[in-house]
Amino acid sequence: MLVDKPSGVTSFVSLGAIKRSIDRKVGHTGTLDKFAQGLLVVLTGSMTRLNPLFLGLDKRYHAVIRFGSETDTLDPTGEVVKQADPPSLETINEMINKQFLGPILQAPPVYSAIHVAGQRASVLARQGVTVEMESRPVTIHEFKVTAYDGRDLDCELLVSKGTYIRSIARDLGHACGSCASLSFLQRTAVGPYRLDEAVSAEDTKGLGDMIGKRGELLLRLPQTEKFQIDSSDTKWMDNGTIPSHLFGGDATLSPKWGIVYDKDGMLRYVVDVRRRKIVCQIRGNE
Repeated sequence: MLVDKPSGVTSFVSLGAIKRSIDRKVGHTGTLDKFAQGLLVVLTGSMTRLNPLFLGLDKRYHAVIRFGSETDTLDPTGEVVKQADPPSLETINEMINKQFLGPILQAPPVYSAIHVAGQRASVLARQGVTVEMESRPVTIHEFKVTAYDGRDLDCELLVSKGTYIRSIARDLGHACGSCASLSFLQRTAVGPYRLDEAVSAEDTKGLGDMIGKRGELLLRLPQTEKFQIDSSDTKWMDNGTIPSHLFGGDATLSPKWGIVYDKDGMLRYVVDVRRRKIVCQIRGNE
């Protein structure tokens, strides 16, 4: 399901209504910070096993970077720890083109869920422990400036998995000889899924309609293909066995994921075609 998370609640808390109305077993494919809002791709029931299908998807954001002040959390919830004069738009554009497009090395924010020495970095930071965050490779595919009022930079970004927009704000501020944090963040797309398709977690009817489209949504993913099987194959697969005649051919040329329907047109299984393994069996309104 595609869910529009509001600002002010954690991703986990935002799914509480889905736990009550759809399934107690619920998860998502990529968290949003509490202050942020926008698209969450949500999985329930046995479909929570499908998280690997969503790994590696690029994400698109609408962000507002506030220059002139930097908070410890790099977002509006933190305490101001640095202040400086905001840079000119010319300087900002120059630094974006020089340092913030394509593959880069990025240090995640200290206030993040990344584990350091067995604990979340944010927990250590709140305990007053100095945390060194190791830089890692990410890619900024697009960085489009849409407005600047001398303090707030309105922009749209398309980035690879694992990219922190808060870190981009921090690092862009430093590169411009100033400092910066995010004042607003909205995720507008995850891979082929768009925010304008999403519904509220409280919208039971909208969620139900989304469940009816789950097969179509899965088939938008890269390396997926639709398969339809007959009743005899369904009996085998219900017992965890893939008949030898199904999903044949050269494994290197086959789709990685099979989205499998029964003879009545019901979505029943998701299969790792190359490993010939059933990833999940789908029943009811999961």
